[in-house]
Amino acid sequence: MKLNFLFILVFVGQLQALAQIDSTLLKQAEPTKDSLALNMDAVYNRPFMQSGKTTAVGGYLEANWQHLGTDGVSDGHQFQVRRMTLFVASAISSRVSFMSEIEFEEGGKAIAIEFAAVDIEFNPLLNLRSGIVMNPIGSFNQNHDGPKWEFTDRPISATQLLPATWSNAGFGLFGQYYKNDWKLGYEGYVTGGFDATIVENEFNRTYLPASKVNGERFMEGNVLFTGKIAARHKRIGELGISYMAGQYNRDLVDGLLLDEARWVRAAAIDFGTILPKLNTKIIGEITNIWIDVPSTYSQQFGEAQMGGFVDLVQPLLIRPFLNYNNTIVSFALRLEYVDWNVGTFEQTGGDIGDELWSVMPGLSFRPTQETVLRLNYRYMSEVDFIGNPPAKTAGFSFGVSSYF
Repeated sequence: MKLNFLFILVFVGQLQALAQIDSTLLKQAEPTKDSLALNMDAVYNRPFMQSGKTTAVGGYLEANWQHLGTDGVSDGHQFQVRRMTLFVASAISSRVSFMSEIEFEEGGKAIAIEFAAVDIEFNPLLNLRSGIVMNPIGSFNQNHDGPKWEFTDRPISATQLLPATWSNAGFGLFGQYYKNDWKLGYEGYVTGGFDATIVENEFNRTYLPASKVNGERFMEGNVLFTGKIAARHKRIGELGISYMAGQYNRDLVDGLLLDEARWVRAAAIDFGTILPKLNTKIIGEITNIWIDVPSTYSQQFGEAQMGGFVDLVQPLLIRPFLNYNNTIVSFALRLEYVDWNVGTFEQTGGDIGDELWSVMPGLSFRPTQETVLRLNYRYMSEVDFIGNPPAKTAGFSFGVSSYF
């Protein structure tokens, strides 16, 4: 009885205290515009449904057919929807924006958030980006949308040397500067990074893309720095220089030193231009990678890697066709080279293999700038680690890629 009496006194006292609070303060403390909002109303009670902001949705699709064979052995006809990518963007305010890129691969078997970041602008030369950011190594990693390219396949050096669409959780700064015909830009990010799978993987080689399958890197892991500077001239083209470095192993566990710190470093130079009069587009990228491989590993795991690609795109015909105003037919040629193990054998001094080169000519047809039909032929030669006679791969691919 005494406890019940005390509870009633406290309850009445609280009611009297509330009665003395200024009603304007209560209005300021209301979490929503609806003072009668229930928890079940939370799905409607969000800023984007109240502030009048505009959210934009878009994306692109890539669908292909291919028939390839290696040394006369083929998997036959292959029909693929390699990816559908969804963009969602919102202008939160005049100086705060959000952009995301979500990729669905292999018919939805693999789903990845490739980019999801908030940009806060302080000055054109100083802006903050935070979230899941695209590490700016090379050019293709940032500018990889399928409809922009004349080939059904992504560059081998960008997918099997560097990890294509390599993104991690983190933050950093970026900015740009304009002067007459020049535009300069920079980016610098501190993010999560690589793990030991770059040397502990099913490929039995040093292989940076192996870290992409580790979803834990978005929550915890090693630190990676990535930076890039780029310059573009209105008539000359663009040149970019990028670098990334970070530790990939765990040398300390619960404060105990288990191993020495091992680092991975990569540098890339990318360039792009359009030749006057001929309108020939030239796009290229060269990458070098250095890895601290443990001395207990065999020479099969390379401490140095390099590779790159060059795309040549020559418009052949630009004219109205059917109900399209300006269709473009182009000849395209891609040259590629990758060496996963640069160096020589310690015992013999002979060159280590584990390299390939590829030639891919093709034709493309663009009914609009946002949609491209691509017919390619690939001829590729790949040498294994010990330098056996190369395996030859050849075949055709046809695909459609379009923004929506």
